[in-house]
Amino acid sequence: MTEHTPTAHLFSGSTVDHYAAVVTAALGALTDRVRVVRRPRSGAPQQDLEELVAGVDLEVPLGDTFSALKETSRLYLEHAVWFHEPGYVAHLNCPVAIPALAADLLASAVNTSVDTYDQSTTATLIERRLIAWAAGRAGLGPDADGVFTSGGTQSNLHALLLARDEALAALPGGVLAPGSRLRVLATDQAHFSVGKAARLLGLGADAVLPVATDARHRMDPAALRQVAEGVRATGDVVMAVSVTAGTTDLGRIDPLPAVADVCAEIGAWLHVDAAYGGGLLVSRRRRHLLDGIERADSVTVDFHKTFFQPVASSAVLVRDAATLRHVTHHAAYLNPRGERAPNQVDRSLQTTRRFDALKLWVTLRAMGADAIGAAFDACLDLAVQVHEDLCADPDIEVHSEPTLSTVLFRHRPTGPDGPLDPAAADQLVAGIRERLFEEGEAVVARTVIDGRPWLKLTLLNPATTRADVRAVVDLVRAAGEDLLAESAAAPDVAAPSALALAGGRVGA
Repeated sequence: MTEHTPTAHLFSGSTVDHYAAVVTAALGALTDRVRVVRRPRSGAPQQDLEELVAGVDLEVPLGDTFSALKETSRLYLEHAVWFHEPGYVAHLNCPVAIPALAADLLASAVNTSVDTYDQSTTATLIERRLIAWAAGRAGLGPDADGVFTSGGTQSNLHALLLARDEALAALPGGVLAPGSRLRVLATDQAHFSVGKAARLLGLGADAVLPVATDARHRMDPAALRQVAEGVRATGDVVMAVSVTAGTTDLGRIDPLPAVADVCAEIGAWLHVDAAYGGGLLVSRRRRHLLDGIERADSVTVDFHKTFFQPVASSAVLVRDAATLRHVTHHAAYLNPRGERAPNQVDRSLQTTRRFDALKLWVTLRAMGADAIGAAFDACLDLAVQVHEDLCADPDIEVHSEPTLSTVLFRHRPTGPDGPLDPAAADQLVAGIRERLFEEGEAVVARTVIDGRPWLKLTLLNPATTRADVRAVVDLVRAAGEDLLAESAAAPDVAAPSALALAGGRVGA
């Protein structure tokens, strides 16, 4: 079919052959590119890419989809960041399961919205079944419920909204005493979305009170009890304790059973942010690391991290389905009161919502939960191996033993005068990361722990090998040596590649 009329571009029974041809062309462009990709990114400078995109005149269409796809390949596919490449070890991005990609195609074409049953039928039932399955894996009990979300940030917001309204409902008259406030307790390792949620919920930026951590950066239950007692002494109310099962930087899992004991004592909502560690729910070897999650009031799970699903695929799970009433709003045109249909909009912060659950459904039916868990376990096994390798390298400083699949380290070479001064090693971190990203051979992340910067490896590709990561570390080492040489040659240059490193060795 030609594309001479607007309706010729719309998916329908009369255009299905044209759709098939277009999808085939898109698939060809994608597979042609992936076959030749050998690095996580092209290495093109940001300015060049800005000019490339700015050079497109959006007011002048190309006239047909095939031409648009060729242009898109040049703009997007040639410069995309590829998470399946072993040189990509930066953030919590995973290669995606092929069954999920096939499901995404179906969901996009049908364009189901799972806000009401009359727009979705079995799509709603499939999502409901998956929520029950995930809640069962977490052990939340027979009254559990939940809904799919756009990601961990929305899931955390959703959970804390429920916690806020449950806390208010428990107060005399449903209102706070004059001068008192609702508080959320969390550590400095909690995801930033916890603080953002507090602001969005009108609690104020300072509503999240810090709880001290132990030597491994996990919440200290004794400190939690102390902070909670201090809150109550001021007349404020602890509305929720937010713990993390898989912190972003270190992959730490807060001591869930002990924290749950404290929450039970003080009557506070327990939220477990398992956006990262949720993959342990399907691990046959490490499920015990989540012991205690069954006592949570709400749980965040990101399937697009450790279940190898395309973005977006997340869920918020709750122990008591009745708590979801706090997000319910009835509209006569959409979900009138008294309607018996299972309308998911009654549970969700969103109205129109994509059928993202289909990806996980098809993946489970094709691979099975054990295979997904084994893939995540392979990433955690690799982290252990990489930690061993880094600890044996005299030019590398390692932060600590991994819990999940993140490893923090930095380049700290040893010369005739001893190891590089810690402050100089700090200066190298940003420069190394930028140098690698500019060259495109590898992409690593960086973070700051206890005031010191570190390079971060996030290993979420079960196909990545120990040798692959060694190659990335070799690139880190080479970049570090280049930066030190550049600094020695031009010590007065103030740039990321040549920050004041002269005299940086101990004893110099």
